[in-house]
Order: sequence, then structure tokens, then C-alpha cells
Amino acid sequence: MSSKGTLAVLACGTMGTAILSGVLESQSSMKEGVHVPIEGESGHAVLPERYIVTVGRPTSAKRLKSTFESAGYNHVEVRTQENVAAAREADFVLLCCKPQRVGEFLSGEGMRDALKNKIVVSIAAGVTISKLQSYLDASTKVVRAMPNTPSKIREGMTVISNVDSLSQDERDLLCSIFSAVGRCHFMDEKFFDAATALAGSGPAFVTLFLEAMTDGGVMMGLPRAEALELAAQTMQGAARMVLQSGKHPAAIKDSVTTPGGCTIAGLLQMEDGRLRSTVARSIQTAAEHAAGLGKD
Repeated sequence: MSSKGTLAVLACGTMGTAILSGVLESQSSMKEGVHVPIEGESGHAVLPERYIVTVGRPTSAKRLKSTFESAGYNHVEVRTQENVAAAREADFVLLCCKPQRVGEFLSGEGMRDALKNKIVVSIAAGVTISKLQSYLDASTKVVRAMPNTPSKIREGMTVISNVDSLSQDERDLLCSIFSAVGRCHFMDEKFFDAATALAGSGPAFVTLFLEAMTDGGVMMGLPRAEALELAAQTMQGAARMVLQSGKHPAAIKDSVTTPGGCTIAGLLQMEDGRLRSTVARSIQTAAEHAAGLGKD
């Protein structure tokens, strides 16, 4: 693992804090000789050597500084409303503001010059690269990334836009940053709205199903705490079986479904309720909504 450059996290809210915490934890573990499974696209792990974060209010800065210091990360510089200065000092900028505030951040006085010859990574859902680039100098490399909330526990899924102008070292850096909080994958920007719906909104959809499974267990007499534990571990285990085995979900479903058994009875009830098409259409609806988030 090597270190390179300065990372500035602008508008460091919940997701920015989750990403940076994962990076810092991984970096600290590797320095202590603990194996941490993060690496760049080429297999070479590289992370920034200096970190600056900005927030909007002094109270937020105090709280964030306390969060990092309590975890032993005293070297993180936390600043209040110093976005342009932070961008000027950075080599890589992670923009974590809401989609509706992207224009406000990037069109601020001095920001265009501060970001010349830098890499800007935006996690604002629905805001296209062309829209981001319209605020910036042509020398600025613009990348989109879409992490999701499980990044908070290093079980995230991040999609990174496949930008041709990035060097291999730059791709390695981006991959190392986001693989510190889970899995990451480079994809063409045309897939981002679908990825936002599936991975970004997905945790809400999955937890709704988890809640429904729990309610079913309670209805059949299980205590709620035990029902929730059974449902959550079952869902986690099934997902890991898919990822680790590479098998199609249907193959795992079929392996559980015995002739005339309780599983097929429950599956047919789901099919009667059009669960499959309802979930698929929910992804479609969320993706279509994501496409409109970055529009004025």
C-alpha cells in the first residue's frame, strides 16, 4: 500500500463520513500490518496521505472532529465553509452535497480555478458528468460515484463512472478509496440511474422485505427480537451464498424447494401477490426518478 496526494471531502455529511472513516480505518490497519482486503483495479492499493473535510456549520465541525479524534484519527483537518481553500489544497475532491446544491458548490467564487487540473468525484445522484463539467475548467477530470448506505459498516456497493481520461494510477486510487467501504465496480455512466435505484435505494427495499418477514414470524408466534434475528441472518446468509458461489439466485431457491413442501407453498403465495414484478417495477420507478434529480 502506498500513499499519494491530498483528498478533500466537501460537504462531509453521513456518506462522506462513512467513506472517509472506512479509508482511515483501512489505512491504519495496513500500517499496523493487519491484512485489509482493499486494492486498486490493477491490484495495487494506494490511498491519500492527507485529508481535509469541510462542513457548513461550526457545530457540525466540532462533532465531526470529535468523531475522528475519538477513533484516533487526529490528522484529519476539519474546516467550516472553506470549500474553495480545501479544493485548492487538494489533488482529489470528493463532492458529497445534495444534487440540488451541486451548482451552488461548483459555481462559487474561485472554485473553478481551485479545481483546475484536479479530479472531482461527485456522489450526487442524478447529476451527469456533462452537467458537472459545465461548471468546471476543461482540465478538471470529473468522475461520478454512487456508494450506498451499507458503506457505513464496510459492506457497501459503489459504482464508479468509467472515465477514459483517468490514468491507471487514478483508477487505482478511486478503487482503493471505495473498496475500503465494500465492493466497487467501474461502469459506463449510462447505467448510473439504474445502479442508483438498485444499490442506492436497494437497502430500503430490502429492509422493507426484511420487516415483512419479521412480521410474518411474529404473526406465527415468534418473539419479535428472535424473529428479526432469524430473518436478518437468513437474508445475509442467502446474499453471501449468491456472491461467494456465483450461482444464480434461482439455483439457490430451487435447492431449498422440495416437492410438496412449505417453501413452494410460500413461494406460490408470493407469486400470487405479484411480488416479483412489483419489486422489479420499483427499481424501474426509482431509476426514472433518479434521472430527474440533477435537473434544474
